Amino acid sequence: MADSHLPRAALLQMTAGAIAISTTSVFVKLAHVGPTMAGFYRMALGGSMLLIGLLALGQWRRVRLAEIAWLTIPAAAFAVDLMMWHRSILIIGPGLATLLGNFQVFLMALAGFVLYREKLGVPFLAGLALAFVGLYLLVGLDWSTVDASYQTGVVLGIVTGIAYAVYMLSTRHAQRAGHVQLQPAQLLCVSTLLCALFLGIAALIEGDSFAIPDAQSWLALLGLGFCGQVLGWVLLTRAMPQLPASTIGLVLLLQPALSFLFDVIGFGRPTHSSDWIGVGLSLVGIFIGTWRPGARGATLPSRGAAEPK
Repeated sequence: MADSHLPRAALLQMTAGAIAISTTSVFVKLAHVGPTMAGFYRMALGGSMLLIGLLALGQWRRVRLAEIAWLTIPAAAFAVDLMMWHRSILIIGPGLATLLGNFQVFLMALAGFVLYREKLGVPFLAGLALAFVGLYLLVGLDWSTVDASYQTGVVLGIVTGIAYAVYMLSTRHAQRAGHVQLQPAQLLCVSTLLCALFLGIAALIEGDSFAIPDAQSWLALLGLGFCGQVLGWVLLTRAMPQLPASTIGLVLLLQPALSFLFDVIGFGRPTHSSDWIGVGLSLVGIFIGTWRPGARGATLPSRGAAEPK
């Protein structure tokens, strides 16, 4: 399908969904709660909204215990993903943390090559090279001069991508093998609530308080749950089957790009020309590395799950 004939409604939905998800890192920064607690409320509030919506529309069906068991692995992986990502956001800012998390697309491709003998091809290798050159311009040039805390934030951002790749691969396996046969919205709801359970347990172990301290935190956490776990993913899952994979990949790059822009404008992140070149090269590399000509209805997008991020 030529770009000039793309379904306008689907393209608008895809764009709106990517924009909605791009706000999640900002909401984490604005919420006056710890990183694990921010993840808990995102999943608990978002999952509750999804559950109410499914029940109200009569789209909820009985979930087998075996399906819940198979979804515990991706839910645990996504809990780790959020814990690491939120810590990275608070240390190095929403923009860079989100961009680092998006490097999971290369891990997914490498896992496909190792586990399923999927071909990588020249575009993947070229995209990988560009992305790592961009990453070097962003964090490598000053690596020896930045403090240990900043270096930790970068490492946590990379670990985020690894955990997210585990989440995606385990969800994909559970679906492809027929262990989980839930519709996308219900799959997202069950996985989200399981993830909230794991994050709640982690918060208890860390000794976090479940109290929400002020009105700004309430608004930020409600926005985090609604935009990140409901609105963005509903729009994306409705639009993706109607669009070519190349278009989906391009539009989804709005998420890390806007997160970086929000970081600069809203939080005063200092930048140099090399930073912008690094961001641009990384985004182009991610797009080239994941582009699949002619394919439609891509599987799961990058950042936020069998759903979104």
